[in-house]
Amino acid sequence: MRLAPVESTRNPVLQLLNWAFRRQFGRTLTPYQVVFARLPRTIAAQLGIYWGLSGGHGIPPELQVLLQSRVAAMNGCSFCLDIGRAMATYRGLTLEKVDAVHEWRTSSLFTDAERAALAYVDEASRDRRVSDETFAALRAHFDDRQIVGITWLNAVENYFNLINGPLGIESDGLCAIADRRVGGRRAPASTDLARSA
Repeated sequence: MRLAPVESTRNPVLQLLNWAFRRQFGRTLTPYQVVFARLPRTIAAQLGIYWGLSGGHGIPPELQVLLQSRVAAMNGCSFCLDIGRAMATYRGLTLEKVDAVHEWRTSSLFTDAERAALAYVDEASRDRRVSDETFAALRAHFDDRQIVGITWLNAVENYFNLINGPLGIESDGLCAIADRRVGGRRAPASTDLARSA
Protein backbone atom coordinates (compact mmCIF):
# COMPACT_ATOMS: atom_id res chain seq x y z
CA MET A 1 0.00 0.00 0.00
CA ARG A 2 1.39 3.37 -0.97
CA LEU A 3 -0.32 5.46 1.71
CA ALA A 4 -0.76 4.40 5.30
CA PRO A 5 -4.35 3.97 6.48
CA VAL A 6 -5.62 6.64 8.87
CA GLU A 7 -6.45 4.45 11.85
CA SER A 8 -8.51 6.95 13.84
CA THR A 9 -10.53 9.97 12.89
CA ARG A 10 -12.51 12.65 14.64
CA ASN A 11 -14.87 13.03 11.70
CA PRO A 12 -18.26 11.77 12.98
CA VAL A 13 -19.39 10.65 9.51
CA LEU A 14 -16.26 8.55 9.07
CA GLN A 15 -16.65 7.16 12.58
CA LEU A 16 -20.21 6.14 11.76
CA LEU A 17 -19.17 4.59 8.44
CA ASN A 18 -16.31 2.70 10.05
CA TRP A 19 -18.73 1.32 12.63
CA ALA A 20 -21.20 0.34 9.90
CA PHE A 21 -18.50 -1.38 7.83
CA ARG A 22 -17.18 -3.28 10.86
CA ARG A 23 -20.71 -4.44 11.52
CA GLN A 24 -21.41 -5.40 7.88
CA PHE A 25 -18.01 -6.77 6.84
CA GLY A 26 -16.25 -7.54 10.12
CA ARG A 27 -13.62 -4.82 9.77
CA THR A 28 -13.03 -1.24 8.71
CA LEU A 29 -12.49 -0.99 4.96
CA THR A 30 -9.02 0.10 3.86
CA PRO A 31 -10.21 2.45 1.06
CA TYR A 32 -12.09 4.46 3.69
CA GLN A 33 -9.01 4.66 5.87
CA VAL A 34 -6.76 5.64 2.97
CA VAL A 35 -8.96 7.78 0.72
CA PHE A 36 -12.01 9.08 2.54
CA ALA A 37 -10.24 9.88 5.79
CA ARG A 38 -8.12 12.28 3.71
CA LEU A 39 -10.94 13.53 1.45
CA PRO A 40 -14.10 13.43 3.59
CA ARG A 41 -15.97 15.72 1.17
CA THR A 42 -16.10 12.80 -1.27
CA ILE A 43 -18.08 10.58 1.12
CA ALA A 44 -21.50 11.85 -0.02
CA ALA A 45 -20.73 10.92 -3.64
CA GLN A 46 -19.48 7.52 -2.55
CA LEU A 47 -22.62 6.85 -0.53
CA GLY A 48 -24.72 7.79 -3.55
CA ILE A 49 -22.85 5.20 -5.60
CA TYR A 50 -23.47 2.56 -2.93
CA TRP A 51 -27.14 3.42 -2.95
CA GLY A 52 -27.20 2.96 -6.73
CA LEU A 53 -25.45 -0.38 -6.44
CA SER A 54 -28.02 -1.65 -3.96
CA GLY A 55 -30.64 -2.23 -6.64
CA GLY A 56 -33.16 -0.51 -8.84
CA HIS A 57 -31.08 -1.08 -11.96
CA GLY A 58 -32.84 -4.28 -13.01
CA ILE A 59 -29.70 -6.43 -12.92
CA PRO A 60 -29.99 -9.72 -10.97
CA PRO A 61 -27.53 -9.90 -8.04
CA GLU A 62 -25.58 -12.83 -9.50
CA LEU A 63 -24.99 -11.02 -12.79
CA GLN A 64 -23.99 -7.85 -10.93
CA VAL A 65 -21.34 -9.80 -9.02
CA LEU A 66 -20.12 -11.46 -12.24
CA LEU A 67 -19.80 -8.14 -14.08
CA GLN A 68 -18.04 -6.41 -11.21
CA SER A 69 -15.72 -9.39 -10.70
CA ARG A 70 -14.80 -9.51 -14.38
CA VAL A 71 -13.96 -5.81 -14.53
CA ALA A 72 -12.03 -5.95 -11.24
CA ALA A 73 -10.06 -8.94 -12.56
CA MET A 74 -9.30 -7.15 -15.83
CA ASN A 75 -8.04 -4.15 -13.86
CA GLY A 76 -6.16 -6.21 -11.26
CA CYS A 77 -8.12 -4.84 -8.28
CA SER A 78 -7.77 -7.44 -5.53
CA PHE A 79 -9.75 -5.33 -3.04
CA CYS A 80 -12.74 -5.24 -5.40
CA LEU A 81 -12.49 -8.96 -6.15
CA ASP A 82 -12.45 -9.67 -2.42
CA ILE A 83 -15.40 -7.44 -1.51
CA GLY A 84 -17.37 -8.78 -4.49
CA ARG A 85 -16.84 -12.35 -3.29
CA ALA A 86 -17.83 -11.31 0.24
CA MET A 87 -21.05 -9.68 -1.03
CA ALA A 88 -21.84 -12.80 -3.07
CA THR A 89 -21.35 -14.93 0.04
CA TYR A 90 -23.63 -12.72 2.14
CA ARG A 91 -26.27 -12.77 -0.61
CA GLY A 92 -26.19 -16.58 -0.71
CA LEU A 93 -24.76 -16.74 -4.22
CA THR A 94 -22.52 -19.55 -5.38
CA LEU A 95 -18.92 -18.56 -6.12
CA GLU A 96 -18.46 -21.18 -8.85
CA LYS A 97 -19.15 -18.71 -11.66
CA VAL A 98 -17.24 -15.91 -9.96
CA ASP A 99 -14.19 -18.16 -9.79
CA ALA A 100 -14.61 -19.07 -13.49
CA VAL A 101 -15.41 -15.56 -14.78
CA HIS A 102 -12.11 -15.41 -16.69
CA GLU A 103 -13.40 -18.37 -18.74
CA TRP A 104 -16.80 -16.84 -19.53
CA ARG A 105 -16.38 -17.27 -23.29
CA THR A 106 -15.85 -21.04 -23.15
CA SER A 107 -17.29 -22.28 -19.83
CA SER A 108 -20.65 -24.02 -19.90
CA LEU A 109 -21.45 -22.35 -16.57
CA PHE A 110 -22.45 -19.12 -18.32
CA THR A 111 -25.72 -18.42 -20.10
CA ASP A 112 -25.97 -16.56 -23.39
CA ALA A 113 -27.29 -13.52 -21.51
CA GLU A 114 -24.33 -13.57 -19.11
CA ARG A 115 -21.90 -13.92 -22.02
CA ALA A 116 -23.49 -10.94 -23.80
CA ALA A 117 -23.20 -8.78 -20.67
CA LEU A 118 -19.63 -9.91 -19.98
CA ALA A 119 -18.61 -9.25 -23.60
CA TYR A 120 -20.10 -5.77 -23.29
CA VAL A 121 -18.22 -4.85 -20.09
CA ASP A 122 -15.01 -6.42 -21.41
CA GLU A 123 -15.12 -4.34 -24.58
CA ALA A 124 -16.29 -1.16 -22.85
CA SER A 125 -13.60 -1.40 -20.17
CA ARG A 126 -10.86 -2.18 -22.67
CA ASP A 127 -11.82 0.14 -25.56
CA ARG A 128 -14.15 2.70 -23.92
CA ARG A 129 -16.55 1.90 -26.77
CA VAL A 130 -18.44 -1.17 -27.97
CA SER A 131 -19.10 -2.43 -31.47
CA ASP A 132 -22.57 -2.57 -32.98
CA GLU A 133 -22.35 -6.38 -32.84
CA THR A 134 -21.57 -6.39 -29.11
CA PHE A 135 -24.41 -3.99 -28.42
CA ALA A 136 -26.84 -6.03 -30.54
CA ALA A 137 -25.94 -9.19 -28.60
CA LEU A 138 -26.61 -7.34 -25.33
CA ARG A 139 -29.89 -5.93 -26.69
CA ALA A 140 -31.06 -9.48 -27.48
CA HIS A 141 -31.13 -10.30 -23.75
CA PHE A 142 -31.71 -7.06 -21.86
CA ASP A 143 -34.14 -4.14 -21.96
CA ASP A 144 -33.14 -0.45 -22.06
CA ARG A 145 -33.11 -0.04 -18.27
CA GLN A 146 -30.95 -3.12 -17.80
CA ILE A 147 -28.53 -1.99 -20.53
CA VAL A 148 -28.12 1.35 -18.79
CA GLY A 149 -27.72 -0.53 -15.49
CA ILE A 150 -24.99 -2.75 -16.94
CA THR A 151 -23.23 0.28 -18.42
CA TRP A 152 -23.42 2.13 -15.09
CA LEU A 153 -22.18 -0.90 -13.10
CA ASN A 154 -19.23 -1.17 -15.46
CA ALA A 155 -18.36 2.52 -15.08
CA VAL A 156 -18.64 2.33 -11.28
CA GLU A 157 -16.43 -0.75 -11.07
CA ASN A 158 -13.79 0.91 -13.23
CA TYR A 159 -14.02 3.96 -10.92
CA PHE A 160 -13.43 1.82 -7.82
CA ASN A 161 -10.54 0.05 -9.52
CA LEU A 162 -8.95 3.38 -10.48
CA ILE A 163 -8.95 4.42 -6.83
CA ASN A 164 -7.63 1.20 -5.32
CA GLY A 165 -5.10 0.14 -7.95
CA PRO A 166 -2.87 3.22 -8.14
CA LEU A 167 -2.83 3.50 -4.34
CA GLY A 168 -1.91 -0.16 -3.96
CA ILE A 169 -4.99 -0.99 -1.87
CA GLU A 170 -5.16 -4.78 -1.71
CA SER A 171 -7.61 -7.35 -0.38
CA ASP A 172 -8.97 -6.85 3.14
CA GLY A 173 -9.75 -10.55 3.61
CA LEU A 174 -13.48 -9.80 3.53
CA CYS A 175 -14.45 -13.03 1.75
CA ALA A 176 -12.77 -15.12 4.45
CA ILE A 177 -14.68 -13.16 7.11
CA ALA A 178 -17.93 -13.69 5.18
CA ASP A 179 -17.25 -17.43 4.88
CA ARG A 180 -16.73 -17.68 8.65
CA ARG A 181 -19.86 -15.64 9.37
CA VAL A 182 -22.11 -17.49 6.93
CA GLY A 183 -20.70 -20.87 7.90
CA GLY A 184 -21.81 -22.86 4.88
CA ARG A 185 -25.40 -21.55 4.94
CA ARG A 186 -25.10 -20.28 1.38
CA ALA A 187 -28.09 -21.01 -0.84
CA PRO A 188 -27.69 -21.72 -4.56
CA ALA A 189 -28.04 -18.64 -6.72
CA SER A 190 -30.75 -18.13 -9.28
CA THR A 191 -29.51 -18.21 -12.85
CA ASP A 192 -32.63 -16.70 -14.38
CA LEU A 193 -31.40 -13.62 -16.21
CA ALA A 194 -34.54 -13.05 -18.24
CA ARG A 195 -35.77 -9.54 -18.73
CA SER A 196 -37.38 -8.20 -15.59
CA ALA A 197 -40.65 -6.35 -15.79
